[in-house]
Amino acid sequence: MNIVSSSRVHTFHIPVMGTGFSVDAPLRVARYGISSVISLVDDVLIEQIRKFHCDREGEPYTAIPDNDEDCRAHRVTAYLNLVDRLVRRQFDILVQEPFEEGNEIHRYFELLPENRLKQDYRDMLTTVDEQEKIRKQNRLRKMMVPGEIDANIMTKLDRDHYRNGEKLPPEFSDAMAALRGFAKSTLRSSIILSAGFSPRLYSYAGQFDDFFPDENGVLRKKITLKVSDYRSAEVQGKYLAKRGLWVSEYRIESGLNCGGHAFATKGYLLGPILEEFKQHRDELVDMLFRMYVKALDDLGRPRIQEPYPILITVQGGIGTASENELLLRYYNVGGTGWGTPFLLVPEVINVDDTHLQKLVEASDHDVSLSNSSPMGVPFWSLRTARSEEVRCRLVDEGNPGSSCPKGFLVTDTEFTKTPVCKASRGFLKKKLKQLEQEGLPENKLTRIKEVLLSKLCLCRDLAGNATLKDGIEPDATPAICCDPNVVNFSKVSTLDEMVDHIYGRSSVLTNPDRHHMFINELMLYVDYLQQTLREVSDELVNVPQKYFSEFKSNLLSGIEYYRRFAENYIEDKKDCFLRDLKVLREQIESISFESVLEKCRAGGG
Repeated sequence: MNIVSSSRVHTFHIPVMGTGFSVDAPLRVARYGISSVISLVDDVLIEQIRKFHCDREGEPYTAIPDNDEDCRAHRVTAYLNLVDRLVRRQFDILVQEPFEEGNEIHRYFELLPENRLKQDYRDMLTTVDEQEKIRKQNRLRKMMVPGEIDANIMTKLDRDHYRNGEKLPPEFSDAMAALRGFAKSTLRSSIILSAGFSPRLYSYAGQFDDFFPDENGVLRKKITLKVSDYRSAEVQGKYLAKRGLWVSEYRIESGLNCGGHAFATKGYLLGPILEEFKQHRDELVDMLFRMYVKALDDLGRPRIQEPYPILITVQGGIGTASENELLLRYYNVGGTGWGTPFLLVPEVINVDDTHLQKLVEASDHDVSLSNSSPMGVPFWSLRTARSEEVRCRLVDEGNPGSSCPKGFLVTDTEFTKTPVCKASRGFLKKKLKQLEQEGLPENKLTRIKEVLLSKLCLCRDLAGNATLKDGIEPDATPAICCDPNVVNFSKVSTLDEMVDHIYGRSSVLTNPDRHHMFINELMLYVDYLQQTLREVSDELVNVPQKYFSEFKSNLLSGIEYYRRFAENYIEDKKDCFLRDLKVLREQIESISFESVLEKCRAGGG
């Protein structure tokens, strides 16, 4: 049977978190069988972290300079190879340890969920016969696997590059170079493509043999798509299948209840989205497999006889073991992603002591869905982070913006031929001057300037979490992109404590009154809808009138789904869940769109 080995021993993973938070997380958790994700956005940071770990581990290091003709891809490959090599070394040492009290090999098994491997471990511990016990220990060693070292590319961040004033071929763009760097690495893991559909990037993957079956039907490299709904998974999956590329995992993420950039849907809620995947999963696999086999034949690639497994995973706002179990059991997902809670686990994620304390002390007011991102996408951020303090100081001093030292988020061509970043000092200076000359009403000008001046230098500041903690850049000004769930975890935890929390063996939750994750997401969507209405009312945006009616209809449809669902599947605080639904339904139904729609019609929406 041809299969993509899903040898994961844990039912959760640690998603990509900014650029610096999880850049070296596999070196902390992979030896215990826990999978995590490295961002490939910032090759400057990647090179800095490669040097840091080479120096620490006594590995040879040769710098890959900016003038290397393919420096970005070479840096990605070199770093991923280093992480792969170090994790294999860590794991080999752990596997060979004797089963003696205090050894890491015990920690590996104690961290596991209740599965067959954990049962076999317990059976070994109670075995009296010494020879039989050794035999069982050796069998356990053979069953141990490290966590996967996955990598993430944000497809929207695909800046083209120039040399001597000439635009370089597309394969030297940021996303394509990062993909090439991953494809040429020694890793046998997944590339996670997020933030939208990129035809040129997806087609480019077809140039690398590792994404295709070998003569034994094995995929050395796998593709994971981060998606917001079933339709997106179907469209992107078909595009790739027609090119002989199989999607091994669809990673569903809440549109709003997640850290970092929030890609809101039109009111489509996580529960109904998961239900659609559950109902149509087999249909999706069959359809994609037919296209995939034909494409392999057309390409003259080795043929496979049956579909590879497709893993469906979910992440965004999960906070309790009961929520985790609900997702695994009812929706039959193959795994869950836990991101923000791990910000409070310093042995895993890069957060310096000062910002760790800020996270512990964070209140609902301190975590906001802001306009901080130069991409123009809502961005969850911690108001008390050092990056925010510096931004506000520069605004007060009349010198807002960044020197744009990295340029990964350059998207705007309003004043220049080549794209620039909306958080850059040059762009802000020109835009502010333009606004002052337009003669806008004072209240509208104030609101526009407020949004404009809220932009952060995310390229620099998201990397600062790693460079400050590791002493690489002592003057770094980190940004913290936590989701609202962080206020429910107001204590520093160890890896063991957080894993025990996920699996329900203990709890690190500090807010007993926390709403269910489905309710939290619904509340965020109601707030988002009301905020959009205010922006239309203030003439900051012009939104088609159909958008609001669709949004409201989808929210109400989602509430009805949750009402029926709760009767049979919500066990923890069901009465509170239903009461919250009732309040939110009444709140949504009371929202009047008439005045807003009039403004849309007047503006041609």
